[in-house]
Amino acid sequence: MDLDEKVSSLPLQPGVYLFKDAAGTILYVGKASALRNRVRSYFVGSRALDAKTGSLVREVADLETIVVDNEKEALALENSLIKQHRPKFNILLRDDKTYPYVRYTAFEKYPRVYVTRRLIKDGSLYFGPYFPHNLAYRVVKFINKYFQIPSCHCDLMKPHNRPCPGMPVERCLGPSMPGGASDERYAEAAHDARMFLEGRRHDLARSLRERMTHASEEERFERAAGYRDLLRTLEEMEEKQKMAAARGDDTDVLGFYAEPPQAAVNLFHVRGGQVVDRRDFYWEDLEEFDPGEFVSSLLKQLYVDANYLPYFIHIPVEIEDREVLEELLSERAGRRVEIRVPQRGQKHQFLELVEKNARHSFMQRFRVLRPDSKAIAEALQEALGLESAPRRIESFDISHIQGADTVASMVVWEDGRMKKSDYRKFIIRGEAGNDDFASMREAVGRRYRRAQEEGWAMPSLVLIDGGVGQLHTAAEALDALGILVPPLACIAKKEEIISVYGRESEPIALDHHSPILHLVQQIRDETHRFAVTFHRQRRTRRTLRSELEDIPGIGRPTARKLLAHFGSVANLRRASAEDIERVVPKARAKVVFTHLHGEEG
Repeated sequence: MDLDEKVSSLPLQPGVYLFKDAAGTILYVGKASALRNRVRSYFVGSRALDAKTGSLVREVADLETIVVDNEKEALALENSLIKQHRPKFNILLRDDKTYPYVRYTAFEKYPRVYVTRRLIKDGSLYFGPYFPHNLAYRVVKFINKYFQIPSCHCDLMKPHNRPCPGMPVERCLGPSMPGGASDERYAEAAHDARMFLEGRRHDLARSLRERMTHASEEERFERAAGYRDLLRTLEEMEEKQKMAAARGDDTDVLGFYAEPPQAAVNLFHVRGGQVVDRRDFYWEDLEEFDPGEFVSSLLKQLYVDANYLPYFIHIPVEIEDREVLEELLSERAGRRVEIRVPQRGQKHQFLELVEKNARHSFMQRFRVLRPDSKAIAEALQEALGLESAPRRIESFDISHIQGADTVASMVVWEDGRMKKSDYRKFIIRGEAGNDDFASMREAVGRRYRRAQEEGWAMPSLVLIDGGVGQLHTAAEALDALGILVPPLACIAKKEEIISVYGRESEPIALDHHSPILHLVQQIRDETHRFAVTFHRQRRTRRTLRSELEDIPGIGRPTARKLLAHFGSVANLRRASAEDIERVVPKARAKVVFTHLHGEEG
């Protein structure tokens, strides 16, 4: 059956259609309330004049359809298939920011909490998403401080000879460490932390009151005071949340600016009447730009599978399937979700403000307006999921040729610029050879051992030039020093993928236009340049020294002295016998001069 016959035989029922090329690759996924009418419209002459549709139709060799019961099911299935297959003719969501969740490792005997941006079915419980993104870090820090449930990566199931670095500052109960808490105490704290994350604040408060009273009756006054302080903190948080909730409903406001084939979108999150965060999206390859289709596709990919849905979504243009999407989102949320196009008043003015921000984002991204250092640092904070914007970044690299003359370099970026006065070189002293991991361990260990001894502050971020193996090696070096590992990341060559320690399963692939990627690449390339330059200097000196040491009667000390004075064999060859005699004794000077110039010289 050819394509025309397939189209003619399609049912007049709702469903999803998939256009494929000759190789069977899915080119486009769409939904329809009546499949036959919708698919046939692509092959009408007037539609073929549309550049995007014309390009699509020219490549279509086959099609497949899936019939569903109603248009709402078709919309959900279309969204799922687009995310699964990412067809090249669909408008695909490209996001520089994914919101973090708090991961509670319920499957472990000693549960811990982490910030993550990727949900994996490993038995953990996930809470979120949180925005602004640093809210997730504040929640985890709160749990570390008040419940003493850690976020470390050490094995709590095996005994340790020394306490965890978090124990002296009361950020870890250390169940398997000297002076650590009992299993019962840890289980109690972990259960409290879980209730806190689940939002069961009243149940937690009631339980804390009971335990406080019981501890007081048993004259365990220190424990009772701990319960009392935690109870007060929870009550203060509850009061702040009530005040915020009374200020307004949750709303998302979406605005865009486009100069096809490029487009930028800003999405503002308004919670409790205040803007708490925003997201930026960018496209470079939109052949045709239909505002309604563009916004509709974006809303589906943003909200159909979202864990949390706002009460209102404000958009700048009407979309074809607004009512169906509203109905589907309302079902998912268990309450009414409205999609509105504000026409006047404060809501319309705010929408215009979001569109103005989208235009500014577009100009920054595609018109190469250089953002200031503070903006870049904040963007790096968001992209890597750091607790705060980095002020100082220290970056490491290793350089050698087949294990010879192995050196390491460290360069520093501080407050928006490279700080060359703080650059450092390391001659690798161990038997590392061409083992980059051992060399990295030695360089990082030496740097921060000295930082410990001299009381230097740790950097905001440590960047490693290399892959996840080098990243783990650097973390081991810091752990061996008993240093709480600072934010640690690596960037792999060629792939240009950034991995953050503790979240290696969530590699960050930034758009090649991203100023954040450009900053990390700049720091990485400078580290590499500094390491390679130092390595070449070492190799050149060794080669020259070896050439001089080959002269009969000239040893290493004399060779070093000559090389230090003249800088190179070429300069030494141009020197007179009297010049050489000023550096080394006359007899040796004669031997060197004769070797370089022959008896006639």
